[in-house]
Amino acid sequence: MSTLLEQYDHALTGFDARMALVREDQWPNPTPCTDWDVRALAAHVTDEQRWAPYLLGGGSVAGAGDRFSGDPLGDDPLAAWQQHSGAARVALHAEGALDRTVALSYGVVSARDYLWELTVDTAVHTWDLARGIGAEEQLDPELVRRIHAETEKDVDRLAASGRFDPPMSTAAHADLQARTLALFGRRA
Repeated sequence: MSTLLEQYDHALTGFDARMALVREDQWPNPTPCTDWDVRALAAHVTDEQRWAPYLLGGGSVAGAGDRFSGDPLGDDPLAAWQQHSGAARVALHAEGALDRTVALSYGVVSARDYLWELTVDTAVHTWDLARGIGAEEQLDPELVRRIHAETEKDVDRLAASGRFDPPMSTAAHADLQARTLALFGRRA
């Protein structure tokens, strides 16, 4: 897995596999994200994918108005996830997409940085979703290695962003996935 796009694709595949396992009675289950149950977590990740084509196409968070208001999951959460993640994947894989800039709520970033943000968020929330529904929690090992390597060197900036819980300490013998998740405030 050498490219950002391949890593993003692996993150989507992992989330997709867990979404396909969610039973109707599991949507209200708690997740490691204390403010979100399974449905709210799935809605968050789906909504991020829903925004991607618009943002890559030159739209901005400030200019979106109510374009993305409402529940992104609707009556069929799996179909909504597949639709929005599929559209995001097409937009991100488009010729020249990664050479653009993206106007987010906190400023303009390169499309590559935006892609990495989507990748990390999707991967971490894949684990959250798995934990919430009692599914396989093992993430793609190569993706975990890359996230750990990139995050560990800038953990202070991640903590300051407020996007995840503060980092936690882990036991010396913890595996790489546990150490990586701890950077995002998760105890595996």
